[in-house]
This record gives sequence, structure tokens and C-alpha cells, in this order.
Amino acid sequence: MYPRVRRGPTLAAMTDVLRRGRASLAFGFLVQGVAFALLVTRIPAVQERYGVTDALLPVFLAAVPVLAGVGSVLTGRLVRRVRPSRVLRWSQPVVLLALLAVGAGEGVAGLAVALAVFGLAVGALDASMNMLGVSLQRAYGRSIMLGFHAAYSLGGIVGASLAWAGAHWHLALWVSYLPVVAVLLPAVLAGSRWYVDGRADAVPGTAAAGGSSRWLLPLCLVMTCAYIGDSTVSNWSAKYLQDVLGSSEQTATVPYNVYMVTTLLGRAVGDAGVRRFGAVAVVRGGALLAAAGFAVVAVAPGARVGMLGFTLLGFGLCVLVPQTFAAAGRLAVEKGGPGASDAAVARLNVFNYVGFLVGSPLVGALGDAWSYRGAMLVPMVLVLVTSACARSFAPRPDRYGGGHERPRTADVGRGSNGL
Repeated sequence: MYPRVRRGPTLAAMTDVLRRGRASLAFGFLVQGVAFALLVTRIPAVQERYGVTDALLPVFLAAVPVLAGVGSVLTGRLVRRVRPSRVLRWSQPVVLLALLAVGAGEGVAGLAVALAVFGLAVGALDASMNMLGVSLQRAYGRSIMLGFHAAYSLGGIVGASLAWAGAHWHLALWVSYLPVVAVLLPAVLAGSRWYVDGRADAVPGTAAAGGSSRWLLPLCLVMTCAYIGDSTVSNWSAKYLQDVLGSSEQTATVPYNVYMVTTLLGRAVGDAGVRRFGAVAVVRGGALLAAAGFAVVAVAPGARVGMLGFTLLGFGLCVLVPQTFAAAGRLAVEKGGPGASDAAVARLNVFNYVGFLVGSPLVGALGDAWSYRGAMLVPMVLVLVTSACARSFAPRPDRYGGGHERPRTADVGRGSNGL
């Protein structure tokens, strides 16, 4: 009698694991979009609640991305021993609880602690989310990264809408935040059971690639420039429309909402564009479209043309960040093996916060010293620089996005639930 052979999971079972992992990760991106929007859109209310002076407020605001960068670096080291799915599973609840602490704390010291925890946890969350997204894309064998970031954009719209409702009804911060956290916290903990790390060979202990990582520098530049453009829209679109283009205060709130909606729409269809035309063409087209948007904003004679420029910006900038993460993960695997992907994503994620820190002060300083119309030309030039780096996004012929996609559902690793 022959010994019984133990068979591995069927292809259908592994495909089901991937689908659940993709859906749960997309929900995690959405929740992060909600949480971040609830914080940044209620900054005036936070300032008023804690009595933070105008001079001290920039220090608090700068501390969050700085600490997020620290959290991202620490995550790059942590995933050498712990799977990214576990980092994500526990960092997301910390972000939500820190958000609640911002709304319910007492005193400036309490605010500082809450924002510090929020920043560190956001860095770990952003890094681990994108690590899982990159590894899942590799397992799928086709572009899916833009879909995750589309979920983040949708979360941002939901969070901004909830923040508007809280401000409209004059609700205390903790009253606005508590129901959201009460609903989302158990939901993300439940969904985290289905996180999938991607490939079986991306195991703890192999996260750091040896040797030089100079190949990552062009992607770091793209990430920085993309977030300089994004932070310019986030921080200056309302002021620009009102002070430079003479719109009403109500109309001045429209460009950011339009930008968020077009970002969502662009990311929702972006993966199909990558599959059809390739990552290089999509990134180059996005950079040129974003540069055209900044040019239109800079020369706009009135508010309507200015809003057209911000619409172009949303469609252009939306593809750059997701594709940069995807390219970093792919190049890291090619140069250092599957375990090198996580370290590359963690390093690249730091430049997200560099761009966020640089963008708003840069435009503000140039606007005061020169003109705000002229200041809009600087992010335009920086975004154009990213098109020169587009070749770094070119995959090998047998990789996703080059018109030669194929299913790769056999490359499935274990999730945090032991799958």
C-alpha cells in the first residue's frame, strides 16, 4: 500500500485567499483615508480646542510627517522579523485610537502625545499597507496597486464629508470621532484576518537587500515631487482661488473636493490603463497632465479656469504614487530577491513625508516673496522632472503591465491568520 500523499491547497483555494486578501487590504486603505482626512480637515477645530497659537501650530503639523517618517524607517527594520500583515493589523487600530485621543485629550501636552503616536503609527501603517499591496500585485501578476489607492481616495472623501458634517453641526471633536472609531476599529480588526503577505518566499529575515540601493533614487525623486504637488493642492487651492482668482469663500472650497474626486476616478481606471499601455506610458502621461494642470492654474484668468486646472491635476497626480511603490517593489525583487521588496517600500515611503513637508512651505515662501501665480510654476517643473524618470517604471517583458500578463495565483504566502 502506497503512503498517502499530502496535497497542497488547490488553485481555486489560493485564488480565494488572494481575493479576500485584496478586499481586506482595500478596506484598510479606505479606513486610513477616512482617519487622515478627519484629522487634517479639522485642524482649525483642534487648534481652537487646545488653544494652540499660530506660531506653535506649524510645529505640531510638521511633527506628524517627521514622526511618520521615523515610523516608516522602523517598520523597514521590523519586517525583517515580523510579517508586514501583522504590523498593519496592529498599527491601524493605534491610528484610530490616536485620532480619538486628539479629539478627547486634555491640554497641549496631551495633544502632543496623541499626535506623536498618530504620526509613528501612520508611518508604520503606510509602509506596511504598501508592502502588502506590492506583494499582492506580484502574486496577481497584473497591476492592481492603483485600486488600493483609489480606496484611500474614497476614504478621504468620506472622511472629509464626515468632518464637514461635524463642523456644520458644531459637534465637539470627540463627538465627531467616537462613532467613526467605534465602527471602524472592530471592522479593521475583523478584516485583518484575511491579510495576505503575498509570496511564500517573502519571509521574515530577508527584508533587507544588501549592496547599493542607488537604483531607488529616481523613484524617491518621483515620490517627493508627487507629494509636493499633492500638498500644494491640499494646502493652497482654496487660498489661491479666493485671493488670486477672486472667487467667493464658498467657491474656494470646491477645488480640493474636485481634486479628490478626480483622483478617485483616475485611480479607479488606472490599473486598466497600466495593463493596456504599460506603466511607463501611464506615469509619463500623468506627469505631463499634472504639469498642464499647474500651468492652467498659474495663468487662469478666473475661478472657472482655475478649477479646470485643479481637475487636470487630480487626473495627472493620481497615478504617480501607486506606480512608484509598485516599481520599487518590482525592482527590489529583481535586484535583491522577494524579501528586498519590503525594505525598498519602507525607504521609499519616507519620501512621501519629505514631499509633504517641503511642498506647502515652499509654495508659501515663493508666494510671499514673488507671486502665487509664479509659485505654481515650481511644482509644475518638479512634476515634469518625474517624466524624465519614467524609464525606471519599465517592467521586464514577463512582468505585469507590459502587455504580457499572466495569472500568478500560485505565488501565495501566508496571511496573518496562518493561511
